[in-house]
Amino acid sequence: MTDCIFCKIIAGEIPSVKVYEDADVLAFLDISQATKGHTLLVPKKHVPDVFAYDATLAATVFSRLPKLARAIQASDPQITGMNILNNNGAVAYQSVFHSHIHLIPRYSDQDDFSIHFGDHSDRFDTAALNAVADAIRAKVGD
Repeated sequence: MTDCIFCKIIAGEIPSVKVYEDADVLAFLDISQATKGHTLLVPKKHVPDVFAYDATLAATVFSRLPKLARAIQASDPQITGMNILNNNGAVAYQSVFHSHIHLIPRYSDQDDFSIHFGDHSDRFDTAALNAVADAIRAKVGD
């Protein structure tokens, strides 16, 4: 895709700080560095989001995660955890529409990065949860 910034990085048209590359994926430091070592893992094949993955691409991309996460963790003894995020669609805060996975090293609960999930358990009784699960299960085979 000619106007995709990640495709341009993959093609070498835009500089990046690479940390891992093979025939199928590229991992490079995110320019924003939410925390030191914040890395993006992208498939070299242009796909807009996880909804466009097939099983082979998913296996290829996601199989690189443990190796890359361990390497990031081992790179700094102060890393005590890691957030691994994949945003899909603008409403989910995806800003570059080439699928990518964020690996964000965590140093402490004071490292200026946070994710907070609200507690909405009062909105979903057992019947409502079962209805949601039934709708998902009905589509798993599609």
